[in-house]
Amino acid sequence: MKNSSLETKSSGWVGEAGAVFLKEARQELRNRYALNAMALFAITTLVVVGFAVGSQVLPASVVAALLWVVLLFTAVASLSRVFLREEETGTALALRLAAEPEHVYLGKLLFNVVLLGAMALVVAPLFLAVMQARVGNPGLLALVLLLGCIGLAAASTIVAAIIARAAARGALFGGLAFPLLLPVLIAATGGTTRALEGAPLGAAWAELRLLLSFGMVMITASLLLFEHVWNE
Repeated sequence: MKNSSLETKSSGWVGEAGAVFLKEARQELRNRYALNAMALFAITTLVVVGFAVGSQVLPASVVAALLWVVLLFTAVASLSRVFLREEETGTALALRLAAEPEHVYLGKLLFNVVLLGAMALVVAPLFLAVMQARVGNPGLLALVLLLGCIGLAAASTIVAAIIARAAARGALFGGLAFPLLLPVLIAATGGTTRALEGAPLGAAWAELRLLLSFGMVMITASLLLFEHVWNE
C-alpha cells in the first residue's frame, strides 16, 4: 500500500509538471514570442561584437565574459515572460485549480531550461566562431553551459513568478534577478575561461561546485516559496 501511494504521488507530479511543460511548449511553438526575442537579441549581439572585434583575438577570459553577457541578456529577454501568458489571458486561476503549485514551477522551470539550453547550443558555437576562440576542453565547456543555464533558468523562473502581476515588470525583473544571478555569472565565466584554455575537469571543480550548488539551492528554495508566491 505504501509503495503504491508513493508511486501514485510520483506519477502525479510527473504528469502535472509534464503537462505544464507541454502547454508552455505548444504555446511557444504557436506564438514564438520567446524564440523570436532570443534569436533577435543573439543575432544582433553576434553581429555587433563581430564588427567591433574584427580580426583581433581576445583573451579567453574576455571571450568567456562576453559569452555569458550574451546568454544573460538573452535569458532576460525571454524567460521573464513565462508567467505572463496566464495573467494576460486570464487563465491563471484555471492553472491554479488544475495543478499543484510545485508542479507548475517544475513544469515552467523545465520549459525555461530547455528553451535557454537550446538557444545556448546555437549561440555558443556561433559566438566562439565569430570571436575566433579555440576551445581547449569541449566537455568542460558543455558542462559549464548546462549548469549555468540551469542556474539562470532557476533564478529567472521564480523571479518571473514574483513580478508577473506587477506593473513595471521589466525594471523589477532586472532589479531582482541580477543580484541573484551574480554568483552564476562569476562561476560560469571562470569555468568557461578554463574550458577555453584547455584546463582539465578537476581544475574547474570550484566553479562547477558553485554552479551545481547554486542550482540545487535555488530550485529547493523556489519549491518552498512558490506556493506562497503563486497563490498570493
